[in-house]
Amino acid sequence: MKTDTDSHKRMTQRHKEGFERKKAAATREKGLLIVNTGTGKGKSTAAFGMGLRALGHGMKLGVVQFIKGALESAERRFLSAQPNCEFHVVGEGYTWNTQDREADMRTARKGWAEAVRMIGDPSFGMVILDELNIVLKYQYLELEEVLEALKSRRTMLHVIVTGRHAPPPLIDLADMVNDIRPVKHPYQEQGIKAQAGVEF
Repeated sequence: MKTDTDSHKRMTQRHKEGFERKKAAATREKGLLIVNTGTGKGKSTAAFGMGLRALGHGMKLGVVQFIKGALESAERRFLSAQPNCEFHVVGEGYTWNTQDREADMRTARKGWAEAVRMIGDPSFGMVILDELNIVLKYQYLELEEVLEALKSRRTMLHVIVTGRHAPPPLIDLADMVNDIRPVKHPYQEQGIKAQAGVEF
């Protein structure tokens, strides 16, 4: 038992020393560009969790939700009610429902105008561009235009972009990329339907 205790103490001490070295070396502060992509569930949920954290720190949060506009959501109801959050919903639902490319492009342009305004407004500390990756995949917006706006954002502005199929140039530009992959899902594995508080 003593050997296990000693071994554990040495291991945790090494971890602590490694953590302290990394912490001491990380001295810069800057606004982060974060991309949540991948085929798994939880990309938007993770972004909204960071949005709640930002609000808890007294920061102003901006949200532009592309594609999902026709869908009522609990996170939209909750965040829209917060005094320091501006939440814009654009789109008429998923592309397989709208089936109108020209209308989807006009809607994406409208949402992007709100995004550009928020990015340029110094009162915002964080901006979430939910499902922007899908908009870029279907080329409803010009990728270069989006990249330029993100590159030229204010130094301390955090921007989170979500959605499947993040384009490689956006991944290259990002400070943090989370590739969320499914391992097991109740809908696919057990036929369990979407439920309030978990899926929507």
